[in-house]
Amino acid sequence: MTVPQIERDDRKVVEGLVLSDKMNKTRVVSVERRLRHGSYAKVLTRSTKIYAHDEKNESKAGDRVQVMETRPLSKTKRWRLVSVVKRAHTGPALEEVLGGTP
Repeated sequence: MTVPQIERDDRKVVEGLVLSDKMNKTRVVSVERRLRHGSYAKVLTRSTKIYAHDEKNESKAGDRVQVMETRPLSKTKRWRLVSVVKRAHTGPALEEVLGGTP
């Protein structure tokens, strides 16, 4: 009896903003999702912070990246970096976007 192969296409791929790149080969990524409130029908925005593995340390804080679900790599890391969608601008404007003081 053969066991069916699980395709990698079944894994979730989401896009988010890199909040922190201070750890080696690990990025903190904020992923936003929009949902409609059940009673009031107002559109709400919810965000989740996830830890993603970046093998080459290619993404920086402020970059927009794609991450893919993967096997557990550590206690908190369950995602890995697929690609950098858009590079962040460097300079004082980046600190304002991330919530720091200029």
